[in-house]
Amino acid sequence: MSDFLSMYSIQHWLESCPQGYLEGTAYGHDPDVREPELLIQDDLLREQAIRTTVQLVVGERCALAASSGLINACPDQPSARFLATQTLDEARHVEIFTQRLLDLGVKKNELESVIQAHANPNLVKFAEILLEKVDKKDFVSGVVGQNIVLEGMAFTVFELLHQTSQAMNPKFAQTLSGTIADERRHVGFGENRIGSLIKENPGKKPEVEKMQQEMSYYMLATFADSFRNMDAREEIQRAKEQAGAAGITRRCWPTPS
Repeated sequence: MSDFLSMYSIQHWLESCPQGYLEGTAYGHDPDVREPELLIQDDLLREQAIRTTVQLVVGERCALAASSGLINACPDQPSARFLATQTLDEARHVEIFTQRLLDLGVKKNELESVIQAHANPNLVKFAEILLEKVDKKDFVSGVVGQNIVLEGMAFTVFELLHQTSQAMNPKFAQTLSGTIADERRHVGFGENRIGSLIKENPGKKPEVEKMQQEMSYYMLATFADSFRNMDAREEIQRAKEQAGAAGITRRCWPTPS
């Protein structure tokens, strides 16, 4: 428990996050960088960027509601304190991805309607299942859904988006860099804490496994829909060609530790 206390303490969070990889940033990126003009000017690329970012906002809103809701269901104080830091992380994620929608030209008074129009139904269904567990103060199921299924899959998506954005969109890549570092910490907490709780409550395992399968289905369906709506390789290649024509090169940015 001593390692758990130090690794997931508020002090560790302060040193690694706001005083660490986020220091000097604005909305998670260098204040001087902007969305590429080519992205803003190309209607197809801009629309796809908005659609992708909407899914990030919807996922992070779910994560924010789940993290904050699970605090009062915690079986111990270290977990409660960690989830307090995660709640702030998730609130930051909602804010930075919402800000990206504004940077992409979405008007403030149209923000909610744009989110509603583009939100993937499978992702919305996932959020309903997770938040139902949270409302029932089912800590084990809630953390599995939140920190293992949602955060684990989000981590993979963020890494992919980060990899494809480094050369052509340093601003978005930088934003994702800090988010990836946050998600790595969240997933680590989920795996460590749930492993010990399942050992203490073995009868909970079948229920949790069933819920995990159901939640994973909706997350994977969300990804399948996203790739069905576009040829990802074609869009990436198109953006790379445009970036090359404009002389956009990769900027150095600290890798999250």
